[in-house]
Amino acid sequence: MGRPAAGSVTTATPERLLDAADAVFAQHGFRGARLEDIAAAAGIRRPSLLYHFPSKELLYNAVVRRTFQRLGAALTEAMLQPSSFSDRFDAIIDTYTNFLEEHPELARILVWELLDGQGPGRVVLLEQVVPLLDLTERFARIEGRRYIRPDLPVRAAILQIASDLVLRTSAREFKSALWGDQVHARVLARALFFSSNSGE
Repeated sequence: MGRPAAGSVTTATPERLLDAADAVFAQHGFRGARLEDIAAAAGIRRPSLLYHFPSKELLYNAVVRRTFQRLGAALTEAMLQPSSFSDRFDAIIDTYTNFLEEHPELARILVWELLDGQGPGRVVLLEQVVPLLDLTERFARIEGRRYIRPDLPVRAAILQIASDLVLRTSAREFKSALWGDQVHARVLARALFFSSNSGE
């Protein structure tokens, strides 16, 4: 395969390709997505896309990694705020909620991968999701040890809130009918995590 013309390579950066791929993979999943459609969404031709990402698998992995790296950075920033545990707890919930609202493709990719179980993103999800889950669980157990309910299965509670938000974001036109127009993640998280005498 020859190199694409110099002009076509410079008109589309890898970031622009990843943005286009986000939307196409979220809509069609890995198997249903076509490189031609991704290239068209980025305003280039397929050979130019392959110049940056030689295979659909590499492009998909780059999409998933980039998104989770951004989410991880946002959650870490919320955890490190110079404020009370209660305020940081709320900031984490709000950060995750807003991130999914701004990147609904992440929620849909997660659902695709969880349902498929065999896609190329499986390893990437394990490498990206599990460390984020570990980080959030450590934060809750260590920083919140004086505030959260002592009998709470922390990891399961985190997954309960996180998966509810993923499903809500993925629901598209069914979102309002099923969940209503308000996001209740913070209220639900507080009800799950905090004992009535937490002191915050």
